[in-house]
Amino acid sequence: MREDVGPTEWGTTVGVGPWEGPWPADDRYDPELLEHGDRRNVVDHYRYWRREAIVADLDRRRHDFHVAIENFQHDHNIGTVVRTANAFAAAAVHIVGRRRWNRRGAMVTDRYQHIHHHPDLASLLDYARENDLALVAVENTVGACPIERTTLPRRCVLLFGQEGPGLREESRRDADLVVSIAQFGSTRSINAGVAAGIVMHTWIEQHADLAAAW
Repeated sequence: MREDVGPTEWGTTVGVGPWEGPWPADDRYDPELLEHGDRRNVVDHYRYWRREAIVADLDRRRHDFHVAIENFQHDHNIGTVVRTANAFAAAAVHIVGRRRWNRRGAMVTDRYQHIHHHPDLASLLDYARENDLALVAVENTVGACPIERTTLPRRCVLLFGQEGPGLREESRRDADLVVSIAQFGSTRSINAGVAAGIVMHTWIEQHADLAAAW
């Protein structure tokens, strides 16, 4: 059985079992999933669909924002960022720095999300300029615009730093916009994966068609 079929993802108590009745005459459906059941981490709309069919359908639904995260110290938050980017239908996720990252937190959603690698910030900037995307750096720093009072560009790359050191100085300097998240407690910063979720959802509130949500 393929690695993305059946109980290899979520166990036999999650998802649906084998298809009951005549099989649908639609090439989006996967014969192995129809036969053995679909235990994948997907919404019900995509049950029994082939992975390629899901990606193709998501491509019609993806939004105009991209997500980028620096990975110069093998940040363990990247999986969470990828999973959240998938939930909000980000156009793509960009890993800046090391190519390898811990996929565990992605909960296999990386199979359905476009992911690009950039060896350095210059490469990401080139991609953003070529695709008419504003670079929005997220960092709690002096001079940053409070995201709660800022309209994010519709076409943009939301750039996040690593847990601990945050964004590199060059990332803040070369960004078109730097935004911060309001905090009121004693901690210096919040988890990078949490910050990414807050900012992505802010974009959703400002620009997405909520009637198209599942």
